[in-house]
Amino acid sequence: MKIVLASSFVPFINGGARFIVEWLEEKLLEHGHEVERFYLPFIETPHDLLDQVAAFRLMDLSQAGDRLIAFRPPSYVLRHPNKVLWFIHHIRSYYDLWGQPHAPLPTPQNAAIRQALMHLDTQAIGEARQVFTNSKVVSQRLRTFNGLASQPLYPPIYQPERFRCDGYGDEIFVVCRIEPHKRQLLLIQAMAHVRTPVRLRLCGRCSSPAYAKVIEDQIAASGVADRVTFEDRWISEDEKADLLAGALAAAYLPHDEDSYGYPSLEAAHAQKCVITTHDSGGVLELVEDGRNGLVTPPEPAALAEAMDRLYQDRHLAERMGKANFHRLAELNIDWNHVVDALTA
Repeated sequence: MKIVLASSFVPFINGGARFIVEWLEEKLLEHGHEVERFYLPFIETPHDLLDQVAAFRLMDLSQAGDRLIAFRPPSYVLRHPNKVLWFIHHIRSYYDLWGQPHAPLPTPQNAAIRQALMHLDTQAIGEARQVFTNSKVVSQRLRTFNGLASQPLYPPIYQPERFRCDGYGDEIFVVCRIEPHKRQLLLIQAMAHVRTPVRLRLCGRCSSPAYAKVIEDQIAASGVADRVTFEDRWISEDEKADLLAGALAAAYLPHDEDSYGYPSLEAAHAQKCVITTHDSGGVLELVEDGRNGLVTPPEPAALAEAMDRLYQDRHLAERMGKANFHRLAELNIDWNHVVDALTA
């Protein structure tokens, strides 16, 4: 089958939204399909949001391949008679985040943009022969806001065999973009409350130099510089696997995440349990409290208690780490399953 993989991207920003496309491309090629990857830039600015969406909508890819698989918004508005979506998320500032501090002001003009966007999304997504999402959270949003049914299809990671477990050391490992909604600050604050020699390692590129300074200042203000390692840089996949291998556990506590997040999945492949919070959204589809991780309130003292508990009980850390690995099979997180679903 000739398959076009279509998505949008923010220039100079790497992350899971690109990885899911690139990794799927390789797996489709391995299964004998012909694949063309198609990206268009898209930046969520209110004054030209609908113009950008219209540009996507005007493109008719009807003659481009046997199937179009679309991902990040607004790639799903592209026209093709055999369109399948692996829907990653809405333009959330106009959906579930509407009216919140980081969303556009709810002025009459922005409200009109929101109404037009939701109408177009509902129509364009409804054209697809099949709609998959990356989590139950996203499927529920599609039903709530667009009245559309979908099926969760959990995204695997690339080359999971790279990850291994070399034991359970003294470090809580965190690797993801350093941004406010990923809440690394909460973990730094938690380190001021721990009672054991547990350590914290934060790895990932900061969203801006100014926010890197915020992180550094919080480490200094909390008096934990001797126990917190902060690396503001892109971490290679091999280095990530090496650091996870000897970690005590992983932590991933974004606010209201769309899916379980690749950091949670990488931890599972390395047989490490995950510390997360009650309000981390899709992460809770993978992590169950006391089984393959610890789920706490989003409060420094509660997170510190979870860190200390794992440090003091390595058998618990090991048991939950192994359970996290077995959780992958339970949820059918596997590339063969993904390829079969998207090409059926």
